[in-house]
This record gives sequence, structure tokens and C-alpha cells, in this order.
Amino acid sequence: MPRMIFINLPVSDLKRSVAFYEAVGAVKNPMFSDDTAACMVVSDVIHVMLLTHAKWATFTDRAIPDAQKSAQVLLCVSQDSREAVDAAVTAATGAGGLADPTPTQDFGVMYGRSYADPDGHIWEVMWMDPAAAAQGPEAFEPAGA
Repeated sequence: MPRMIFINLPVSDLKRSVAFYEAVGAVKNPMFSDDTAACMVVSDVIHVMLLTHAKWATFTDRAIPDAQKSAQVLLCVSQDSREAVDAAVTAATGAGGLADPTPTQDFGVMYGRSYADPDGHIWEVMWMDPAAAAQGPEAFEPAGA
């Protein structure tokens, strides 16, 4: 069985967050969802647990940072093409997210953009040319460097 990742995110409005993540392609798993949490399946190995602030507090007594003002983590998911990267950002923006809270990266063989969900959690979306990846880090030098 492949290793899986479960990303836990505190959200201020569970219904709004579920609608946002569905708009960017995640599927809600009702088996692990209730009125305090929603399991959003991004892929076979990536799941995002959206947790109300009250539910989050049952896991840790640490304060929930305001993700609109600070960032502790940047989450990055790959796509199959440059066009898919742009489409993901467009879908996120159309669902109430913020486009490009971090700089766009374009190395020719690697392309990345980002969006923030309604709570400010930043997701990077990137595509990498598989042939270039096999060449190693030199393939990813910015043009003119």
C-alpha cells in the first residue's frame, strides 16, 4: 500500500471550504466527514481534512494562525501540464480563492503558480517536464542565469 498524506487544515466555514475544494477538483468522502470535519480526496494518496476551529482544538492547544496574514506551510501539488496549472488557479479563483499569492515560477521546463483558499491556506500548483527532471537540477536554471 502506498504511503498516504492527510493534511489537516483549520477552516472558519466548513460548508464554504467544502464547496471551494470541490470546485478545485477534490471529492468529499462522506465516510470520514460530519458537521465538524470533511475529508476531501485530492488523489489516491492525498487527503485534506477540513476541520472547524472547534474540531481543530481537540487535536492541539496551539493557536490557529491567521493564514490571511502569515504562512507556516506552502502546500504543492503537481499537474500534468502548464495548461492544467493555469486551469487549477482559474478554478480556485472562480470558487472564491485568491490567485497567485506567491510569485509565478517559469523555468521553461518547470512552471508553477499558486492560489489561496478562502481561509488563506496557500496551495502551489506546478508542472515539470519529465525529461528535464531526469537531467537533474541544471535543467531548472532560470534563463540567463
